[in-house]
Amino acid sequence: MHIVIIGNGIAGVTTARNIRKKSSARITIISSESQYFYSRTALMYIYMGHMKLEHTQPYENDFWKKNDIELVFKHVEKVSPNQKTLHLSDDSIISYDKLVIATGSKSRKLGVEGEDCKGVQGLYGLQDLENLEEISHTIKHAVVVGGGLIGIELAEMLLSRKIPVTILVREKGYWGNVLPHQESETVKRIISQHHADLRLQTTVERIIEDDNGHVKAIETNTGEIIDCQFVGVTVGVVPNIDFLKESKIETDRGILVNEFLETNVSNIYAVGDCAQHRQPPVGRRPIEQVWYTGRMQGEVLADNLLGKVRAYQPDNWFNSAKFFHLEYQTYGIVKPQLEPDEQTFYWQDKKTDKLVRFVFGNEDFELRGVNLLGIRFRHEVCNRWINEKRNIEYVLEHLEEVNFDPEFYKNYHAEIITKFNDEYPQFNVQVPSKNFFQKIAELIS
Repeated sequence: MHIVIIGNGIAGVTTARNIRKKSSARITIISSESQYFYSRTALMYIYMGHMKLEHTQPYENDFWKKNDIELVFKHVEKVSPNQKTLHLSDDSIISYDKLVIATGSKSRKLGVEGEDCKGVQGLYGLQDLENLEEISHTIKHAVVVGGGLIGIELAEMLLSRKIPVTILVREKGYWGNVLPHQESETVKRIISQHHADLRLQTTVERIIEDDNGHVKAIETNTGEIIDCQFVGVTVGVVPNIDFLKESKIETDRGILVNEFLETNVSNIYAVGDCAQHRQPPVGRRPIEQVWYTGRMQGEVLADNLLGKVRAYQPDNWFNSAKFFHLEYQTYGIVKPQLEPDEQTFYWQDKKTDKLVRFVFGNEDFELRGVNLLGIRFRHEVCNRWINEKRNIEYVLEHLEEVNFDPEFYKNYHAEIITKFNDEYPQFNVQVPSKNFFQKIAELIS
């Protein structure tokens, strides 16, 4: 059996590795982006000088040969399902028995005049990083369009090179379509502290190029002209599936798959950023473009390809990132606006910007989601509490179980519970008394 995988990102590579662990099937990975798998999340650290490209590659270059996985550094132009063939950019043809499409995403376009000129780009893959590196010495001022995780990463990268940055965000708050108000305001304050110029409710109307076809300015929706030599487009990503237009594979925004990651065409599957679930698992989106879901889908698909059929059933939603120095984590469902059957409690330390938010049910008080800024909780504990439907009183009384940092527990636990009891007087949450080992730990510290 010959299994061909298009795409060497986390989803495709995880599929290949898990197949090889359990089978001697022939495996070929095709990619035109890079010869070897690398961590996309580390691109910013390459630019900032904290890493080199080879440091972002989890496997040695000879790993693939040792594991009998063939790598093909070419672009797939066309898929012919009837013939079970792939047409490559050099006019060669590869046959397959089973095909896995793991082509990831590409940066979403702005749809404005001038966005195809030089110096306008996204930040998704290695080519984007190389393009930015090539022109960085010419950038006197940069504009980043879009508020989200990639936007703030790109701003931090540019600021690390002493390049002034203006960030344009369409919403009233930073990442306002994801973060509740207090979190959004905190991120806004962090951006200001790092000397980026954040413009809310501001969009790009057109991009102005010079005589050499390079960006020289942008015009905003207010009519303001902002001089710049670089425009970073970070308004989201879309599945990279253009090459499938002439195939019989059904697509919408992404490649449509069932719970077993199968497309409508026999022996063709899709995983990762490019896959769109026809019936998403409860509480999940049809397309989930994050690293760990790509890995999970790859693990499930490897089993399915080898006959150990199981559905993709991810656990509660989780994501993590950094807003400059401030860590962000989210577990379960935390929406920017509460649902009618939800309520929330949040606490924040104004000196450090540390923030904890719990979302729970109106009537049953069961935990539904957690947001954190500047604090790290144990993933497995948050996940278990949500699955066990623990109520908010239990959660607050057991914060020491979930928190990584004993200093946080020691300094803030009582303060958090006092604030909660003030806001929800129907409860009387108690601060658990310290056991012997906790007292010893405090004396030592």
